[in-house]
Formats: sequence, C-alpha cells, structure tokens
Amino acid sequence: MLKTISPLITPELLQILAAMGHGDELVLADRNFPAASVAAETVTGVLVQMTGVGTTEAAEAILSLMPLDTFVDAPVRHMAPEGEPEAEFAVHRDMQAIVDAAEGREVAIEAVERFDFYDEAKTAYAVVRTGETRPYGCFIFKKGVIADPAAE
Repeated sequence: MLKTISPLITPELLQILAAMGHGDELVLADRNFPAASVAAETVTGVLVQMTGVGTTEAAEAILSLMPLDTFVDAPVRHMAPEGEPEAEFAVHRDMQAIVDAAEGREVAIEAVERFDFYDEAKTAYAVVRTGETRPYGCFIFKKGVIADPAAE
C-alpha cells in the first residue's frame, strides 16, 4: 500500500498510468464489454481487471492520479447505443459528476455509438474492465499533462 493512492489502484494499473503520455487513452469498461479481445489490440495489449468495482468508483481512483487532456474538446467519450447517440444513462450522468470533480471544471463528454466505440477502444493504450452492471458503462479517457508551475 502507498499513501494517498487508492487501494483500488493495483501495481499493474499504476505502472500503466505512469507510463502513459499526453494524448494516450485508457478504456474503462463495464463487465459486458469484450475487454480481453479489445485489449489484445491496444498499444500494450494489457487488460487490467477491477472485478468488484463499478466504473464510477474506478474512475474516481484513476482520475485522482491521471489528468484529463485540456487540448481537446472532449477528453472523455462514452459508449452509446447504435443509432441513439443522444441516449443518456445514469452511469453517464454519474461519470459526468466524477470527471467534473476530478478536474475542478466542467468536462465535455462525447457519445460514441457502440461499434465505433469498439474500434476506437482498440487504439487505446490499455483496457480496464470493471464489475459495472449498468448498461453502456464504458468510457475512454484521454490523458493530459501535469503543468510545471516553475515554467509558468
């Protein structure tokens, strides 16, 4: 265990978050997502399991360490039903509150239809599968930078 790091962050996940650079993406998926097959096509080929945790709890832990990108309009994307990009679920509303709190600002979240989401997820750095039971509880986070206050 380490001070100030959530016990939900495994050593494997910590290494992935530390190795990611600006613009790299992390998939945070629910239990029904084809995580193993998608993860096999990612940059690292790594699937991290967070079986007993929902996506919102996992996101709180991850976003306590990982900044979101401020150079893009929507640094977070969520899965939407095919043909229904405007559909919003409770898990999406919950995630909006979490990312806003983590960043201390309103963060845009963009909907991506299911099959397009699968394609985008394959280009990510890695996949984290949670035990989330709510439908469409799948997200992609784009990593930002940590500014050097001395350089400002």
